[in-house]
Amino acid sequence: MTDHHAHAHHETDEQHGSHERRSSHEEHGSHEEHETHASHQGAHTHHQDHAAGFRRLFWANLVLAVPVVALSPMFASLIGYSTPGWTAPVAPVLGTVMFAWGGRPFLAGALTELRSRRPGMMMLIGLAITVALVSSWGATVGVLDHHLDFWWELALLIVIMLLGHWVEMRSIAQTSSALESLAALLPDEAQRVDGERIVTVSPADLAVGDLVLVRPGGAVPADGTIAEGGASMDESMVTGESRPVERSVGDRVVAGTVATDSGLRVRVTATGEDTALAGIRRMVAEAQTSSSRSQRIADRAAALLFWFALATAGLTALVWSLIGLPDQAVTRAITVLVIACPHALGLAIPLVVSISTGRAARAGVLIRDRLALEQMRTVDVVVLDKTGTLTRGRPTLDAVAPVQGWSAEALLALAAAAETDSEHPLARAVVEAAHDRGVRVPAAGGFSSSPAVGVSATVEGRVVRVGGPRLLREVGAAEVDEAERWRRDGAIILHVLADGEVIGGLALSDEVRPESAEAVAALHRDGVEVMMMTGDAEPVARSVAGRLGVDRVFAGASPADKADLVADLQEQGHRVAMVGDGVNDAPALARADVGVAIGAGTDVAIASAGVILASSDPRSVSSVIALSRATYRKMTQNLWWAAGYNLVAVPLAAGVLAGVGFVLPMSVGAVLMSASTVVVALNAQLLRWRAQ
Repeated sequence: MTDHHAHAHHETDEQHGSHERRSSHEEHGSHEEHETHASHQGAHTHHQDHAAGFRRLFWANLVLAVPVVALSPMFASLIGYSTPGWTAPVAPVLGTVMFAWGGRPFLAGALTELRSRRPGMMMLIGLAITVALVSSWGATVGVLDHHLDFWWELALLIVIMLLGHWVEMRSIAQTSSALESLAALLPDEAQRVDGERIVTVSPADLAVGDLVLVRPGGAVPADGTIAEGGASMDESMVTGESRPVERSVGDRVVAGTVATDSGLRVRVTATGEDTALAGIRRMVAEAQTSSSRSQRIADRAAALLFWFALATAGLTALVWSLIGLPDQAVTRAITVLVIACPHALGLAIPLVVSISTGRAARAGVLIRDRLALEQMRTVDVVVLDKTGTLTRGRPTLDAVAPVQGWSAEALLALAAAAETDSEHPLARAVVEAAHDRGVRVPAAGGFSSSPAVGVSATVEGRVVRVGGPRLLREVGAAEVDEAERWRRDGAIILHVLADGEVIGGLALSDEVRPESAEAVAALHRDGVEVMMMTGDAEPVARSVAGRLGVDRVFAGASPADKADLVADLQEQGHRVAMVGDGVNDAPALARADVGVAIGAGTDVAIASAGVILASSDPRSVSSVIALSRATYRKMTQNLWWAAGYNLVAVPLAAGVLAGVGFVLPMSVGAVLMSASTVVVALNAQLLRWRAQ
């Protein structure tokens, strides 16, 4: 007999160990699966390459910018020194190199935005650096006024924008490993039955109709029906049910599920992209794609500023020309276009996100997706998975009910003795409870386990058996009086027999995290409705929800149900955050406005979420909401500063107050533009101390 025995209804919420063991498996699937794997791996590499590319460009262009700025005549005159005559070509030559090399990503992005007729940050940057280049060359060769020499401003603009994009790419780069983790639930090998032989093959080589052997503790390599045998199946990654489910001949089993206690022979009915696991994977992929279309606030601001700059420059040129000052028309229009792209706008969002994500990481909250951080402040419904999120995902002994003539201590001592040699999670819970209560556990011999029935051992001359309802039916015994009440509360019920007589019962349940009630209360204080979705049965879910003060409960939910429920809430106008830890939560995590994964959960849950709670403390959800709100305030302040600078400086540079004798000098406008960057940076730094 295997040590991984199953009591009848020896149900447990302990699923994570099996997830973790299986997460190390390599992907074996159809040709299409390999293509999907490759495409998402390529997406991850693409993000990494972007961040590395901007980093290299920033440092290289920073080196070039030093001599360009230092030897720019306009900058020198502002600071109050003169440049030697032989240095005159340095700024134009190196400035042009910076435009072509460092400015290339922005020019390419501007071209893309132009083709799609959707101007944004790239067109604003591209316009500014192009006008700066043309006007600076015009001033250098004497075609335009020498005051239009913007080499130093061109250099600073490129360097600061490269820094902003590097910071942004580093903070938003996210992997697409959810699909890889789903495929990794499949075993490395499948054992196909060919006549009298067992042949080891890849799951990708299986075909519908094949007969495969699934050994105790092994994962099912493909969807199928049980042809021989019976076992307690861990199906949590597909159904969300926290307890192993008894399956026997004729029952359907799903790829990736695990036979926890005994072997099976399974007739394959679906492989590759037709399996239930592949269906979950597709849902995750679709949800990830749909959630990536959100538009950032800074992009909208940049689009508005682009049209504002163009309109102002055109109007400026027209007005100055009509009043008979064509030279001023050119000078003013160029000045407007150059200073209309403030450095601050390029850093307003990325710098705040970088600081806030760093702060969160130190608190054990990992932000994988910038949109998740931005959107968390708007969440009005938080949906919590039960197993592994609000509970620890492992059983604990709640109650002991001895029959007349037996004490609770004696009952627990015999039960723990019989369970000592078992590796089943419920057995471990009984043994641990005995030790925690200081109960002396006697030695046991003759241990044996029977799948779907229970365990048996000889303890102090008595044959002691521990199991669930099937054990009672086998011996024709009745339940203890407390069993019905325990069942209503959603408890897992075991009975203890000595020499064939029932001597008492044990009630076990998934241990609720001590911090869960505080987490729910904190969310309520934030004005957020709290819901719980679980694959568990209604009584179990209601019991946990009642203890924690959860507002609404959805029990018996499959992965598809969870994703649909999130979608329904969104259709009702709610902004939804989903908190979960299992593969069965992945579609809902990806579908939600914000997916929050408990860090101790599976790789696929973590990869499907935008926020990961490394500490596994659900109270951190409220902390993320507070951080999001503080971050949004800083983003808004920075954007208002960057845009407000434009709203004031651009009209002044255009000459709207020329009638009263004031025109913003180009040099002052350029200095103010750089100064706005300092203001934005300092304001973002305040987030380090003010965000809670």
